Amino acid sequence: MNELGKKIDVTLKDILPDLIQIRRHLHAHPELSGQEYQTAALVAGELRQSGWKVKEAVGRTGVVAEMGNKNGPVVGLRVDMDALPILERTGLDYSSAIQGLMHACGHDLHTCIGLGVAKVLANNKFTSSRIRIIFQPAEEIAQGANWMRAEKVLDGVQALFGVHVYPDLSVGKIGIRSGTFTAAAAELEIDIIGNGGHGARPHEGIDSIWIASKIICELQEAISRRLDALKPVVISFGKISGGNAFNVIAERVKLLGTVRCLDTNLYEKLPQWIEQIVKNLASNYGAQAHVNFKSIAPPVYNDLGLTNLLSTCAKNFMDEKNIIYLENPSLGAEDFAFFLQDVPGTMFRLGVAGEKGCAPLHSGMFSLDERSLELGIKILSQAIIMSADSPQTN
Repeated sequence: MNELGKKIDVTLKDILPDLIQIRRHLHAHPELSGQEYQTAALVAGELRQSGWKVKEAVGRTGVVAEMGNKNGPVVGLRVDMDALPILERTGLDYSSAIQGLMHACGHDLHTCIGLGVAKVLANNKFTSSRIRIIFQPAEEIAQGANWMRAEKVLDGVQALFGVHVYPDLSVGKIGIRSGTFTAAAAELEIDIIGNGGHGARPHEGIDSIWIASKIICELQEAISRRLDALKPVVISFGKISGGNAFNVIAERVKLLGTVRCLDTNLYEKLPQWIEQIVKNLASNYGAQAHVNFKSIAPPVYNDLGLTNLLSTCAKNFMDEKNIIYLENPSLGAEDFAFFLQDVPGTMFRLGVAGEKGCAPLHSGMFSLDERSLELGIKILSQAIIMSADSPQTN
């Protein structure tokens, strides 16, 4: 461990117990996207106590903290704060106190990583550059990044770092990858309009439920037969609604789903491709179909230089064998991607699985190993300092 790493390590040992308690408080008091009022107030208070200049209500419920040379180049860290409408089933002593709401994606830990980095940097004047920490709301609905971009939170930023917990890696490991890191994502809504009738005489109506099932299957088959298998596309339907009674042919059915794709050029063609398949199929059976393809987020693209810097910093705190160079990107989406349309940056995966493993993200059983908090803070603190002091940033 180099001298900078030793200073970070010493500082963190003193503040880690308090950060764990803050994380448990946040976990017990989750707030939905765009409603992170109490979370933001807690974050702002902790930041001010540490000497940061704080601005609240940025991008609705976001918080931005700054420290350092006002005239210097800016290096940023972005963490997210929102929870999900999921019933927690972990049985933890600090389980969600709000029925049907849960931090099932680790954003409570992300928030505390941001606070930990802020406290480490405040206690050690490592750099003469300017540091900006962005506590973002509404990542789960992929809107918070753009809310904050609209308020120019990236003005002057020359490098941006991010992190996300990763249940597939055990605590003490991280996953990094330059280039494409996550997929482009969209929301897909399909309305099928048929003709109602008696359930005993389906030939007299146009069965929207049956046609919906055909559309679901045909899209999956078309992906495997009509698209390049080396450019993966995933279409998953999460909600089907329609019909009024068990013995009545449904006149109308709505499908709601998500589309994921890694190739940007192919992603741009998918709306027309999907619409053509759906409308042709519906027409073949006498129905009509309306397709609404709503883009959610572009791919996260990690800057090579900043990713290499992150790897170098990680080696100060962990054995190199625990740095996993991810072979493939994730088909998950992340609105961190919107920030990277404006500035170079990189995001890494933080292993959070304990000895008994870890349930998947967005599961009511998701329970991460809190020991991961320390490593996340250490790596990001050093990466921010080294990036702020590098000749390329200055």
